[in-house]
Amino acid sequence: MPRPLGELEDAVMTRVWKWNRPVTVREVLEDLQKERSIAYTTVMTVLDNLHQKGWVRRQAEGRAYRYEAVSTRAAYAAALMNEAWSQSDNAAAALVAFFGMMSEEQRQALTDAVRVARLPETGEQRRPAEQAGSSEQAGSPEQAASPEQSPPAEPSAENPAAGEDPRGR
Repeated sequence: MPRPLGELEDAVMTRVWKWNRPVTVREVLEDLQKERSIAYTTVMTVLDNLHQKGWVRRQAEGRAYRYEAVSTRAAYAAALMNEAWSQSDNAAAALVAFFGMMSEEQRQALTDAVRVARLPETGEQRRPAEQAGSSEQAGSPEQAASPEQSPPAEPSAENPAAGEDPRGR
């Protein structure tokens, strides 16, 4: 189970996930400096720690590294939710309490996600109206398939880490 990221780790990983490409310490530093005063060596240490923890992989480029996420933010969030849920001695009660905390938009997103998750299992086909739905609709199945919100893909030659633990373990 992943431990929650620290505040600075989260700020760094937010950028790595958002940019969805290999990044340098300098790129992360320059973006972080728009919000706070921070040293190059601090960002370098955070990225090195994230690498050691398995959150990012790195590729040497000259005397520096380019870092990229091992998994998605969605997979990280799912792992945190799963761990929290598994700690309950009454899973059903925990889910009911969790659902009670959700906004209507979040409940709709959950309903859509459950429907999408069930499609391959049941062999159901999406109705044409669902397929043509606007991707701007909050919680739509199209949004559920976006890289920021979707579960990790199956492993492939292009993405061998897909489907792994969010920290690559």
